[in-house]
Amino acid sequence: MKLSRRVQQLASSPTLAITAKAKALKQQGHDVIGLGAGEPDFNTPVHIIEAAKKAMDAGFTKYTATGGIPELKQAIVEKLQRDNGLTYKPSQIVVTVGAKYALYSLFQALLDEGDEVIVPAPYWVSYIEQVKLAGGKPSVLPGSEETQFKITSEQLKRAITDRTRALILNSPSNPTGMLYTEPELCAIGEICIENDIIIVSDEIYEHLIYDPGQKHVSIASLGSDLYERTVIINGVSKTYSMTGWRIGYAAGPEELIKAMNKISDHSTSNPTSIAQYAAIEALTGTQQPIAEMKKAFKERRDYVVDRLNQIPGFVCQKPAGAFYVFVNIRKALNGTGGKYKSPDEWAAALLEKELVAVVPGSGFGSADHIRISYATSLKQLRNAIDRIERFVKESK
Repeated sequence: MKLSRRVQQLASSPTLAITAKAKALKQQGHDVIGLGAGEPDFNTPVHIIEAAKKAMDAGFTKYTATGGIPELKQAIVEKLQRDNGLTYKPSQIVVTVGAKYALYSLFQALLDEGDEVIVPAPYWVSYIEQVKLAGGKPSVLPGSEETQFKITSEQLKRAITDRTRALILNSPSNPTGMLYTEPELCAIGEICIENDIIIVSDEIYEHLIYDPGQKHVSIASLGSDLYERTVIINGVSKTYSMTGWRIGYAAGPEELIKAMNKISDHSTSNPTSIAQYAAIEALTGTQQPIAEMKKAFKERRDYVVDRLNQIPGFVCQKPAGAFYVFVNIRKALNGTGGKYKSPDEWAAALLEKELVAVVPGSGFGSADHIRISYATSLKQLRNAIDRIERFVKESK
């Protein structure tokens, strides 16, 4: 069968591929430890599940407005005011089938053929492919480990062309966990204002920040000029351990939000009605489960970073947020005598020999790194790192 050129140019998601392979091995009875998943290992909090049950019992099981029920839009408006100091109207909000679809519909609404989108690397795997699907051209801008993988305003200035339409910012970041400071965002924002660039601010990990004195800042909150050109992408998946509920949202200029809604009209229709009621409870109910989850993630992060930095040839920066570490294994690769030349080969061999699944950095725009998720128990992390340590030793 002949497939479209559009689909043939798409790369598969390495995170989904490695997770699927690990699950297949588990089903065959192998003792696999998966460190590739991009989701919290905690269950959705009970009060959120109860809200969904009540919605079902009350008969809220029909179609809703494509862009979300009014009560959820209002809850999002209140959340943005409470957490980010931002004022939006419900007409500036669209609820989508996950934050990933919010990004997809945004690029479909925003980009014409050949428009460029600046994508700082390392990047989340789907940014590149979603831009391509919309006919756009990703312009990859590499961050360095010296700047904690963050791009600078000077770098951004040099990367802009007459076709540049948008910049993607993801803070805290998947895969690095890095966090932009307010002064850094101000400097980047100034360049975007000067060059009439739309800012796509992916804030899905905003609440998963672990150290005192560090906080998430939404670039949209740094002045009216930035507010008017920023589209915030967020959702309930990571903060409330609701990845399977598929509720995301976007907040931004009304004209663009309406266009995104129109795309949903002809593709997904509304997000699941029951999940929308659960999301209302997540945003308006007790926030205590977030604190408990953060405490566990911080303990795991500190343990993983300490252990990995003791492995010869590994360099692991301590991430500020999210639940990943992005580990430079170049020296370890060089120490294999040519046995493994890339993180892809190394990760495939690790899964085969030690039954530990990690994600190679190539899918995130790096030829030197692997991504490890610490969204699993400390016991599993200890076991996994013991296996990784043994694999590195035996690969020399």
